Amino acid sequence: MDPLSQAIKKSGADAYVAYASSRDADMRYLTHFTTSDPFVFFKKPGVQGVIVVSQMETGRASREATAAVMTRTQAGLPDILKREKDPYRATAAMIAGLVGKKVLVPPNFPVALAHALGEHCTLSVDKGTVMEIRSKKSRHEILVMKNVQKVTQKAMGLAVSLIRTASVKKGILHLDGKTLTAEQVKFSMHNMLLQHGCSAVDTIVSCGEDTAIPHMTGTGPLKSDEPIVIDIFPVDEKSGYYADMTRTVVKGEPSADILAMYDALHQAKQLGISRIKAGVPGSEIHQTVVDFFKDLGYESTTSGFVHNLGHGVGLQIHELPTVGPAGKALASGNVITIEPGLYFPGIGGVRLEDIGAVTSQGFDNFTVFPEDLVV
Repeated sequence: MDPLSQAIKKSGADAYVAYASSRDADMRYLTHFTTSDPFVFFKKPGVQGVIVVSQMETGRASREATAAVMTRTQAGLPDILKREKDPYRATAAMIAGLVGKKVLVPPNFPVALAHALGEHCTLSVDKGTVMEIRSKKSRHEILVMKNVQKVTQKAMGLAVSLIRTASVKKGILHLDGKTLTAEQVKFSMHNMLLQHGCSAVDTIVSCGEDTAIPHMTGTGPLKSDEPIVIDIFPVDEKSGYYADMTRTVVKGEPSADILAMYDALHQAKQLGISRIKAGVPGSEIHQTVVDFFKDLGYESTTSGFVHNLGHGVGLQIHELPTVGPAGKALASGNVITIEPGLYFPGIGGVRLEDIGAVTSQGFDNFTVFPEDLVV
């Protein structure tokens, strides 16, 4: 019996019910159907899941979805709407007529719909079964993500090339006679990604003092002799899968502090990767890097190494498993990042990030890209 069916049986429910658009990663994973409008998915133990969609979506859903397809008319919604005008109460009545009296719902199930469904059924909340299932990628998913990473590296290569070929005038980078800005580098990367069927938001190109703030996206002119952190995490628009990588570069001469931080960072990334293997807790790998930095004098307090060593990637940019203090044992098929960083106000920040798959033997690193600090 599949894991979701097992969770339904264990909870004592008659069915699992979700209501969301395909922007919800669990819904996309369960159905492989993409739409901006929310729809119903339900599954009873041991049988194929079913989606309930509007008549206009039936043809496309029949082609795309891995679940069986039912129209709202077949599910009785038009008749229900004749007596119940509230959309949540009507949808709840429709669901109740399809699934039985006891329902298991995901943690992010809409509150209004849950309240209405509670008039017909007894609800229990799942603890994240689908998220757990998603965390272990199939060979096909891994192949898709490797391809997204190849595109990501093309975009990173373009960004580094723009910085490398820039000239320096009074401490500011210039390209083709104009000031080179964070916005221009991001635009160039995003344009390349779109040409390869990917897109990205919140891309980081931060420089100088801004690099001391890990997720500062960056704005304005890029400077020479200062660290530039480039963090890009595109999604493949067809499959919905993400990739993720970070590099730090300097055009010119970095300070002694940045050079020392970067050397420690490079060693920390390799150390973290060397500890990855199925069965090893993410918390243990994280702590190994924390201890390494501490031995070098980089305390992890309000500055220094202030975030998790890594995270799962898939249909979400941040998903299970965790490579941090709460991290559980890694499993073969997990796709994770390893991204140590050091951040000090008044000095700046540096970060490196690779992505790859956990195996029984170690780490299948998808990332093949230079780590040179000075460009």
